[in-house]
Amino acid sequence: MANKHVDLGEQKDVEVYGARVHNLKNIDVSFPRNKMVVVTGLSGSGKSSLAFDTIYAEGQRRYMETFSAYSRQFMGGMERPDVDKVSGLSPVIAIEQKTTSKNPRSTVGTITEIYDFMRLLYARVGEAFSYNTGEKMERMSEDQILQNIYKKFEKSAVNILAPVVKGRKGHYRELFEQIRKQGYVKVRVDGEIKDIVAKMQVDRYKIHDIEIVVDRLIVDPKDHKRLLDSIQTAMRLGKGIIKISDKDNNVAHFSKFLMCPTTGISYDEPQPNSFSFNSPYGACETCDGLGYIFVVDKKSIMPNMKLSILNGGLLPLGEYRDIWVFQVLKALGKKYNFSLSAPLEKLGDEAIDLILNGAPDLISVEVAYNKWNVQNYQVTFDGIIKLLEEQQEKRGEGAADDMEAFRRLETCPTCHGARLKKESLHFKVDGKNIFELAEMDINNLHKWFDGVEERLSERQNTIAKEILKEIRARIGFLLDVGLNYLTLDRTSRTLSGGEAQRIRLATQIGSQLMNVMYILDEPSIGLHQRDNERLITALKNLRDLGNTVLVVEHDKDMILEADHVIDIGPSAGVHGGTVVAQGTPAQILKSNTLTAAYLNGKKGIEVPKKRREGNGHQLSIIKASGHNLKDVSVDFPLGKFIAVTGVSGSGKSSLITETLYPILNHHFFRAKKKPLPYEKIAGLKEIDKVIEIDQAPIGRTPRSNPSTYTGVFSDIRNLFVALPEAKIRGYKPGRFSFNVKGGRCETCQGAGMKVIEMNFLPDVQVPCEECGGRRYNRETLEVRYKGKSISDVLDMSIEDACQFFEHMPSIYRKIKTLNDVGLGYIRLGQASTTLSGGEAQRVKLATELSKKDTGKTFYILDEPTTGLHFEDINVLLGVLNELVDKGNTVLVIEHNLDVVKVADWVIDLGEEGGAGGGKIIFEGTPEGLIENPISLTGKFLKKEMEG
Repeated sequence: MANKHVDLGEQKDVEVYGARVHNLKNIDVSFPRNKMVVVTGLSGSGKSSLAFDTIYAEGQRRYMETFSAYSRQFMGGMERPDVDKVSGLSPVIAIEQKTTSKNPRSTVGTITEIYDFMRLLYARVGEAFSYNTGEKMERMSEDQILQNIYKKFEKSAVNILAPVVKGRKGHYRELFEQIRKQGYVKVRVDGEIKDIVAKMQVDRYKIHDIEIVVDRLIVDPKDHKRLLDSIQTAMRLGKGIIKISDKDNNVAHFSKFLMCPTTGISYDEPQPNSFSFNSPYGACETCDGLGYIFVVDKKSIMPNMKLSILNGGLLPLGEYRDIWVFQVLKALGKKYNFSLSAPLEKLGDEAIDLILNGAPDLISVEVAYNKWNVQNYQVTFDGIIKLLEEQQEKRGEGAADDMEAFRRLETCPTCHGARLKKESLHFKVDGKNIFELAEMDINNLHKWFDGVEERLSERQNTIAKEILKEIRARIGFLLDVGLNYLTLDRTSRTLSGGEAQRIRLATQIGSQLMNVMYILDEPSIGLHQRDNERLITALKNLRDLGNTVLVVEHDKDMILEADHVIDIGPSAGVHGGTVVAQGTPAQILKSNTLTAAYLNGKKGIEVPKKRREGNGHQLSIIKASGHNLKDVSVDFPLGKFIAVTGVSGSGKSSLITETLYPILNHHFFRAKKKPLPYEKIAGLKEIDKVIEIDQAPIGRTPRSNPSTYTGVFSDIRNLFVALPEAKIRGYKPGRFSFNVKGGRCETCQGAGMKVIEMNFLPDVQVPCEECGGRRYNRETLEVRYKGKSISDVLDMSIEDACQFFEHMPSIYRKIKTLNDVGLGYIRLGQASTTLSGGEAQRVKLATELSKKDTGKTFYILDEPTTGLHFEDINVLLGVLNELVDKGNTVLVIEHNLDVVKVADWVIDLGEEGGAGGGKIIFEGTPEGLIENPISLTGKFLKKEMEG
């Protein structure tokens, strides 16, 4: 019997049957199409496995299946997810957090395409101004040029000149010969008219301007034809540019192209790529369109001026050796009267300049190969700085790390950070160049484009109408997702995961697609409650276009605003993977699940009855002024749990991760990263180390796992080496590593899986037939501790491993911290690529917590609640409070109000994001913050604390 055809338009639900990816327990799920659906549950319960690894993966695989088998072999196949059936699926677009480009050329403007439309706007309606005089550039037709000549020079004797050389060195012998052969007898060289003679040439080392004298005549309407012919000839020879000079040597410039009427400089016709910093036509030639250059730092080359050159005063060269560069320096000293054995501080500025920047004259270097063979070489010396730069060019990436110690980033001296050529920066629309618009925040840019038509001419408006419409729409979408504080020139690698995701969301809203399923991974990360409402509205707009919006989310407001909620649980990892509740938010609130208990108030994170007093000491930053910070001075009380809050873009990351952390990291560990500008820091002696736990993933390959990342695997291998069986066989720790030859299974090289290439079909991963997926060879697996082999240990969950290694303190301490941060369900050897964002961050946290603290450690965490359920946050706060109780200081940058309300001290920045931020609004307890009338955080915290 033929299958009945199901029209997708008729099918109201997306249905998933028998999903078994990762920890999903053969679940069946259905949810309505063209609605906003939230998938929630504990971190690691299987939300991403359902949304991304099942539904998105199946949608992608079906898309790939539409290509021919021939095409698919070049694109690489996609594995079918472990699911029986998915029906009602629309084309799928995933908006994840991990898709930001790390390329310094990628900016907010290029990702959103706003900058591309602005380039088009400037190319079509921009007005050019001279970079010499500031006058408006002019372009003229031949008729206009003729009229101007009549106006300025009527009845005067003039020379009609065709410029062929402008501001260049050379003798130009061949050029003069070529002009002579064309029948011209006079040229104007550097303002002086000369006859062309045989073998004529000019000084090759001087800069020259050369024009052909095309005609000499008196300007008179009677000679109209001759004048017109001469202008046309001069235009052809001068490639669109001519000059007219009279007997007093007054010169007028005319051009078919854009030209300054006073100085005669001309610009090429503007094209969109004239305003692109990624194109050689627009990019500043000094910095190649990056806006900054690397400069070799004199202080880092000569850190200790008390040392002599022979004793290692030049750090890149080290102490004296019998090598060429030292021979040259010795000869340099002989010629300019300084000694290599004298301390650098006694050499004088002139000698230091010669050593660093080179000598103007040739140097005679004497090299004695033996006492009979002494050779003299005449060489140039360009200086140590040039030598280092040449080394980097020769060695490429290999030398980049070595060079890092001797150089610093500086704003490009030519374009001053604008990235473009000076010609491109002198095209203006309503008095502003394209860079001035790119450095405005989105709020101000929106205001500038609002009503710009009134400030443009009628011609400009006709051309710009459609372009302005596109730009305004895209700016509107960025405002809708709460990114009003960003600037278009901000590089994408400085964006947080949440910001990058919301930019992609804004781009997708702009594309106005219909009948698509969008899958988002916690879009509310890094977003203040004030902006959360705008984000939810933006997602609803996407749904109202006729799309299905599937959001993996923990945010309370997002869950309550959804049309349909799927709650995965009941717990995490092996204890999760089932649907514990689904339905409308109202139905979820009545269910008996952990999520519902937090939503309906049966469970909650309690506000502490008493705030900690701290240890009486404080760490203080005075006048931090990086990015949008406005000379901020702030005190961090030690021995407390500190929360740094504020709307997105208010300056939290600038103050903490880019100013405070680099200062502390350099002080304790000599780190090279330079902090943003600040005046001074006080109180460093009150702490003895700093630890930062950020959002970067813990590993990119399946060989990385929690046991290798935390370092506990080394202790486990040492334990196995110490066993009698291993000692008899002479095994070393490498025997128990799956990354090196010896103990691993060589068939799968310790991976446990083999990839079968299927040519025209997707590659298939199957357990290795030799080791059965256990990673090691038979001999290694024969060594057992308490009846378990090394492979059995890697397969243990953290919970089981805690009991198993209870009597091994070095191993137990590290594993217990993994258990304490709520990761008891993951396996010791679980590939890090299968960990969720929240899980990976907690593995990092556990790694730091397992290190012995001193009671004077300063911990910095950037949004540690990323990817965490209410219950997970409760567990995390328990761990952080334990650290503070031991005397340490914990500082978190956080928007989550559950964390803010339990902090001992809150530092709130604002009032707004971008240019409207960068000020300290409040410092004190949460109780004080909720009374602050201007704090946006205080307004939302008040609702949370008063319930």
